[in-house]
Amino acid sequence: EVQLVESGGGLVQPGGSLTLSCVASGFIFSDIAMKWLRQVPGQRLEHLATIHKSGTSASYADSVRGRFTISRDNAKNTLYLQLNSLKNEDTAMYYCAQALINGARGQGTQVTVSS
Repeated sequence: EVQLVESGGGLVQPGGSLTLSCVASGFIFSDIAMKWLRQVPGQRLEHLATIHKSGTSASYADSVRGRFTISRDNAKNTLYLQLNSLKNEDTAMYYCAQALINGARGQGTQVTVSS
């Protein structure tokens, strides 16, 4: 069974930082490109970043480029998202997912940016 479990969310002040983690199991992690998404209640899922299966290349949405960094540790079956210079509008539920059509997605971790 494919499982993706996110952690690391929380309450942070504007300008602050967080690191999100996603532990994967049930598939060969190093064979699959991965991505981070987020969703605000009532809005569509927003793609944030995708990373190649090797970790050697990544792409970002304009809204987070230069502030967020996606990375992975294939030896630990773990995907990361470093969030810097956080803004109020970054408040959302953050999900990791396989970068596949109908790929699995985790249950999410809440990030709240507020003073």
